[in-house]
Amino acid sequence: MANSHQSHDDSSHGSYKSYMVGFVLSIILTAVPFGLVMFPTISKIATLWVVLIFAVVQVLVHLVYFLHLDRSSGQRNNMVAFAFATLVIFLLVGLTVWIMFSIHTAMMAK
Repeated sequence: MANSHQSHDDSSHGSYKSYMVGFVLSIILTAVPFGLVMFPTISKIATLWVVLIFAVVQVLVHLVYFLHLDRSSGQRNNMVAFAFATLVIFLLVGLTVWIMFSIHTAMMAK
């Protein structure tokens, strides 16, 4: 029973090469926006869009290379759970911002 956690299939884990690819991609996806913010060469709006796009790509890199989420049949339940959690977070944040904006608008009208 003490070794029961080691009986799972190791094929779902990444290799050293895949971890290194994920690590290098993460470093690049962090360094480029950092460099754009520290040494502004494009407009602030363009910098904001680049940072947001790189953030989304970095989340995807982490999901694939470190959390090993993919579209295989073995990962289907994990993907559904992740999609549901993402939907709930977007709804909570989006509706909270909407309510706060509505309250702010109503309070400023008086």
